[in-house]
Amino acid sequence: MSVLSLLLGRRLSNTEAGGEKITELEGVPAMGLDALSSAAYGPEAALTILLPVGAAGLTQIVPITGAVLLLLFILFFSYWQTIEAYPSNGGSYTVASENLGAPVGLLAGTALMVDYTLNVAVGISAGIAALTSAVPALHPWTLPLCLAVLAAITLLNLRGTQEAGLAFAVPTYLFVVWWIGLLVFGLAKAMAGHPAPVTRPPPIPAATQAVGLWLILRAFASGCTAMTGVEAVSNAVSAFRAPSVRHAHRTLAGIVILLAFLLLAIATLARSYAIGAMDQTRPGYQSVLSQLAAALAGRGVIYDVAIGSVLAVLCLSANTSFVGFPRLCRLLARDRYLPHSFAMPGRRLVYSLGILFLAGAASILLVAFGGITDRLIPLFAVGAFLSFTLSQAGMAMHWTRALRHAGSPKVQLKRFVNGLGAIATAVALGIIIVAKFAEGAWITILVIPLLFWLMHSVRRRFDTVRRQLRYGAMQHLTRHNPPAVMLPMESWNAITAKALHFAISLSQDVLAVHLSALEGPEGDENEAELRRDWQRNVVMPAQQAGVPAPTLVVLRSEYREFLEPLQKIVREMEQRFPDRTIAVLIPEVVKVKWWDYLLYTYRSRQLQAALMRQSGRRVVVIDVPWRIVEE
Repeated sequence: MSVLSLLLGRRLSNTEAGGEKITELEGVPAMGLDALSSAAYGPEAALTILLPVGAAGLTQIVPITGAVLLLLFILFFSYWQTIEAYPSNGGSYTVASENLGAPVGLLAGTALMVDYTLNVAVGISAGIAALTSAVPALHPWTLPLCLAVLAAITLLNLRGTQEAGLAFAVPTYLFVVWWIGLLVFGLAKAMAGHPAPVTRPPPIPAATQAVGLWLILRAFASGCTAMTGVEAVSNAVSAFRAPSVRHAHRTLAGIVILLAFLLLAIATLARSYAIGAMDQTRPGYQSVLSQLAAALAGRGVIYDVAIGSVLAVLCLSANTSFVGFPRLCRLLARDRYLPHSFAMPGRRLVYSLGILFLAGAASILLVAFGGITDRLIPLFAVGAFLSFTLSQAGMAMHWTRALRHAGSPKVQLKRFVNGLGAIATAVALGIIIVAKFAEGAWITILVIPLLFWLMHSVRRRFDTVRRQLRYGAMQHLTRHNPPAVMLPMESWNAITAKALHFAISLSQDVLAVHLSALEGPEGDENEAELRRDWQRNVVMPAQQAGVPAPTLVVLRSEYREFLEPLQKIVREMEQRFPDRTIAVLIPEVVKVKWWDYLLYTYRSRQLQAALMRQSGRRVVVIDVPWRIVEE
């Protein structure tokens, strides 16, 4: 078994694609980890903003969470309709492209790509933050741990969607069951009037400023990070088994209901037990969930399992992006905004290049920001809410067009729901941009247009090539003009003989070119010996056969250049034979062993690339390979 097969599993055929489809059982962990895990850092991000007002901030966390939940349920109903209207893939890119035009669709796709990448970095960094909360000795190893988790998730996703979903199901459902039980227990104690903590959380610092509208808006903007990932199901409806819409609806409902409970319960208990956020960059840091679990159950087995499940779910939350990002890249590549290789499935029927690209981009973010969640959070949510807004606006336009054909009250209600979603998410986006701009959101706002321009340039290039290749009519089918052939040769040897034999079979006009002095004045070849070999092996056999002998030209390259002289000869041949194809035969030793790549020069490849870039359309380049037989 090869190393590749051991790491990624056996190669899957196209007929096995159906077996890689998932149901809601695998769908919740595969596509809901992003949303569910945000319960760990969404409330904490809001509480971090409220730190300057001290204990007074705890009175604001529940109303702020209520506003976040209202927006969450608006998105839920909006994406429920999106899944139904676009059962193949109803992501922001598809919806915006079809209803608002290609440029708006590309903007939505660009924003979603940025959001997916940030989700990977934020999820993994928050997971490692949970680990260092429980084991402070690991705090100096934050970044290496982040990168190790990223590598493991990447490898698992390269093995296939179904395997990733099954692998993540156990920690996901452990997190859900354990924390629901723990939170219900805490809520019961709080309602009974006995919220005394088992382990007292660290005291909240004294207030340094008063509660104000601007502070509340900033806290709301940070809390909105808990909603990223809600669109993941609509982006990957095709990943579900038939009936895909029903499985997608159930997955979306399960994710939103669980997330809503977690957010509300965490906010309520944080207020009841006086739990605030702490600075992650300082020693002794404890996450909000770590403080909450210790307050409810102490630092025993229950705490260990709770924090372990948080660690697993946060780190694995990146899987949502690994499901959605490659599929989005496939759609963009299909529409020629990305290289075609992004649309090609790998050995396990997943879009491997998209997975690797996402992993690379996320690793750059983690390294740049040191794996610290608080530094990444300000960049978060801009891309998500921009894609939310464009998706909902696109759906509102979709129902507006449908009303022209059938003005039923049901369609009007659907337009209202998506229109409300567009307005609500646009308002939230504005708040997020204003509140987070100076804290780092400007980076996202800069990257999105830059990525938009890059992909638009790729599309423009593809369109240019497509226009020039569109028509290729065959001409002069009754008149056959053989090509004029040029053969660059290093010396007289077996591969030269093979190439020359092929050249003579193509045409009577064959020009062999040898460049001398390529190795400098001390490495000049013996030109007389080469001419004797040519006379003996080429000219005399041609005379005996009664056919024209190929012409040998020896040029001295005083400056050790080999590309320019050969390109000049090709141009001269184009002028000499204006109505004929110019065929350039390039002999090349095939590199079999890895060390062959170190032993031979790459002049043949360089010549091929130079001729393909600079020669006219009548020039064709033909490789003549020679494979070394192992002795």
